[in-house]
Amino acid sequence: MQFYLSLLTLSTATAYLGARTNLPMTPTRSARCSVEMKYKVAVIGGGPSGACAAEILAQEPNIETVLFERKMDNAKPCGGAIPLCMVEEFDLPMSIIDRKVRKMKMISPTNREVDIGSTLKDDEWIGMCRREIMDGYLRNRAIEYGCKPINALVTKIDCPTDDDMTSPYVIHYSPNDEGRKAATKTMEVDVIIGADGANSRVAKAIDAGEYNFAIAFQERIKISDEQMAFYEEMAEMYVGDDVSPDFYGWVFPKYDHVGVGTGTVLNRPAIKEYQDATRARAGKKIEGGEIIKVEAHPIPEHYRPRRIRNRAMLVGDAAGYVTKCSGEGIYFAAKSGRMAGEAVVKAMAGGSRLPTQDDINKNYIKPYDALYGPTYTVLDILQKVFYSSNPAREAFVDMCESKYVQQVTFDSYLYKKVQGTNPVEDIKLLFGTIGSLFRGNALAPADKEFSNPVESLKRL
Repeated sequence: MQFYLSLLTLSTATAYLGARTNLPMTPTRSARCSVEMKYKVAVIGGGPSGACAAEILAQEPNIETVLFERKMDNAKPCGGAIPLCMVEEFDLPMSIIDRKVRKMKMISPTNREVDIGSTLKDDEWIGMCRREIMDGYLRNRAIEYGCKPINALVTKIDCPTDDDMTSPYVIHYSPNDEGRKAATKTMEVDVIIGADGANSRVAKAIDAGEYNFAIAFQERIKISDEQMAFYEEMAEMYVGDDVSPDFYGWVFPKYDHVGVGTGTVLNRPAIKEYQDATRARAGKKIEGGEIIKVEAHPIPEHYRPRRIRNRAMLVGDAAGYVTKCSGEGIYFAAKSGRMAGEAVVKAMAGGSRLPTQDDINKNYIKPYDALYGPTYTVLDILQKVFYSSNPAREAFVDMCESKYVQQVTFDSYLYKKVQGTNPVEDIKLLFGTIGSLFRGNALAPADKEFSNPVESLKRL
């Protein structure tokens, strides 16, 4: 009793001194009603970004970590490609990797095929995964470290004011494992990491702003063993305004089937037409296959205007971490989740204080942008130059025949660093690009016009 009276006296005196001196106070555990209560961090969303954040947080014994996921067996529509560096960096077992792709075909608007992959070393490959397998593994690993999973849909979040450094967030959620008539529940938490995808509730709660998004559409198709043998180590990418006016179509190998898909920002209502064209371009290689699953999902096209507010932050798709041109997001989701988790743990100093917005900016947002900002910029430029018309797409495929282009592209993708340090080859590439653009203009058909005024008005 004497200890608690002393603590109460100290807390009161500290608050009084802070008021008298008008100095800002660090939100520490003395503000809590009990010294034995842990601060609680909620990770909302159980994909790669949420699972990797939760894994870091769960290893800090003085922080209570909860992970909200609405569907524990969720299979997100996704090409499922991961870079080689992710396997080692995130200690992924080979059991979650369906295929090791060592060859790729780029197919132009005129159906010219260019084989790429000859620059890869024997131990280099692109991993192909099913999201339900990989996400489940990462999520279960976080749970093994002590994270508490909650199978529920988060419906609303009540946030403290920006100048309130101690009051909790209130999460409203509907449990999915207690039957359809389960009552909505609430939970108070001190920190939130929003890993809940493109339609993020956390982003809405913190007024993070809107972003342009693509619709990704994919069919999982079971094909014959003979057809599957072709895709043993092979992935295909199709470009042309028939498969997408601003992206590409793909055929990616999975465990016992292929994923066939496409995406678009410019003309989302026509996504099924583009999907039909992608299947038609693949032709006899997937002919007669059985469609075993159809998937569609929004994919962000750029960063959210705001990624942090007070003690709530965004990671993965919720933050907008998907690259232009390639549409890659898995690695960046996992990396951003881990970096956010590490930033929170560091700022909370063994669970003794709450993080501030400045803490998170310093230890998560700024380092992330420094690491990957150049990658987003380069791929944004490439998409604007080479995905804007059929002649440009034809030129892009023509350029991919260059060994130097293949080397730079694969090294940049596999190891997540912008490559290209040979001035002589870079100059050759510049002139080669100009030549490819001239050839593309001569060979490729013009893009078909489409009118989409409603969708155009939605673009930011």
